[in-house]
Amino acid sequence: MNSQWTAYSQSETFASRVATLYGEGEQVLEAQRVRYGKLVERFEARFGAPKGEICFFSAPGRTEIGGNHTDHNNGRVMAAAVNLDTVAFVEKTDDGVIVVDSEGFPPITVPIDALEVREADFGTTLALIRGTAGVMRQMGYTVGGFRATVSSSVLRGSGLSSSAAFEVLIAAILDGLYNGFVVDSKLRAVIAQKVENIYFGKPCGLMDQMASSVGGMVTIDFETEDAQVEAIACDFAAKGYALCVVNTGGDHGDLTDDYAAIRTEMEAVAAQFGKKVLREVPQEQVEANIGKLRKAVGDRAVLRALHFYDDNARVLEEVAAVRAGDLPTFFDAVTRSGDSSWKLLQNVYARANQEQMAMGIELSRRFLAGEGAQRVHGGGFAGTIQAYVPTARLNEYIAMIEAAFGKGCCTPLMIRPEGAVMMPLA
Repeated sequence: MNSQWTAYSQSETFASRVATLYGEGEQVLEAQRVRYGKLVERFEARFGAPKGEICFFSAPGRTEIGGNHTDHNNGRVMAAAVNLDTVAFVEKTDDGVIVVDSEGFPPITVPIDALEVREADFGTTLALIRGTAGVMRQMGYTVGGFRATVSSSVLRGSGLSSSAAFEVLIAAILDGLYNGFVVDSKLRAVIAQKVENIYFGKPCGLMDQMASSVGGMVTIDFETEDAQVEAIACDFAAKGYALCVVNTGGDHGDLTDDYAAIRTEMEAVAAQFGKKVLREVPQEQVEANIGKLRKAVGDRAVLRALHFYDDNARVLEEVAAVRAGDLPTFFDAVTRSGDSSWKLLQNVYARANQEQMAMGIELSRRFLAGEGAQRVHGGGFAGTIQAYVPTARLNEYIAMIEAAFGKGCCTPLMIRPEGAVMMPLA
C-alpha cells in the first residue's frame, strides 16, 4: 500500500476533510478510509505503484430543491451539493494520455492530441472525458495526461446527477494538475455544461454542474450569461427534518429524448414571440395568446411553459421562506412545485407502464400528511422522488417506503458545504 496514503489516511487533515464532506462520526470516517483505500489498491493493481504526483479529487452529486426544468430557459433554481460524490485517486503523467478506470467499467483511454467532437461517442463516458479536455484547451487552459481510479456513490438514475459530478471531477483534475486549481467554480460548471451539450449530445441546463461545482445550498438565477449564484444557509437536520431521495424503480434507460422535449417545447413557445427562451417572454403574453399557441405548438408545450413561469416565481418564495426559517411555507411551495411538475410539466411518466413515481409521491403524501413535503426529483421520468421527513419518523418512513419499493430505495442526504475539491496527500 502506498506509504503517502497510509500516512494521510491516519492524519487529522483527512479526518477533517471527511467530516466536512461526508459528516461527523467514527463510522463515517472509517467507511471513507476504506473507500479511499480501495481506490489506491485498485490503482496499484491496474497501473502499478505511482511514481509521479498523486492526489485525490472529489465532486459531489446534487439535489434539486426548487425550480424543476427552469434552468435551461434561463430561469431560477435552488439546489444543493450532497454527501454522495464521485472521487478519484490520480497520478499526473507526462505521456499525453488520460486513462480513467471507473469502478465497474472498462478503463477509458483518451490521447490529448485527439480531442475533437465525435458524434459516434454521444452519450458515453468517453465523450465526457474527451470533451472536458477539449473544452478546457479551447478556453486556453493547459491539459495533460493522468491516470485515475474512480469510484462514485452518486446513485445512477437517482436525479442526483452522476454525470455532472463526473464532468466537474474531470475538470477539477485537469485544473488541479495543470493549472494550479485556479478555475472559478462557476466557470468550471460552464465548462462541464459545454461538454454535455457539445460532446455528450444532451441539451441540458446548467443547474446540475453549478450545484456540484459550487457546493452548499444555493439559489441560481440564469437570466444572464453570468449566472447569479447566492448561498443559502439552511440545516434541515437541525430543524428536525431529513432530506431524502427515493428510487422508486423507474426505467432510466434512453431518456434523453424525454428530457430534450421539455426544453424544445418551452423554446418553441418562446419562438412564437421571436425569443429564444421563455425568460425573455412576459408571462402575460403567453397567457393572452393561449388559443394561438395551442394551434402552433400544442397543448403540452403550452402547459410546460405555464409550469416554467409558476415554478420560476416559486423559487423566490422558497428562498424567502428558507431565509426566514419558515419551513411550513417552504414545504408548501415544494409541494406545489411537485404538483406542477406532475400536472403541467408532465415529467412523472416516461412510458405508459411507468407508474412508480406517482406511487412514491402519493405514498409519501399520505404518510407525511402535510408534515414535510414530497415532489418529483431532478429531471423526472426516471423514478426518483424527494421527500422532507420529520427526523423522529424517519425510520418509520423508510420502513414504509422500502416495503413498497424494496430495501435500500431510500437515501437520506446531507448538504455538503463544498463543491469540487482537491486533496493532496503531501
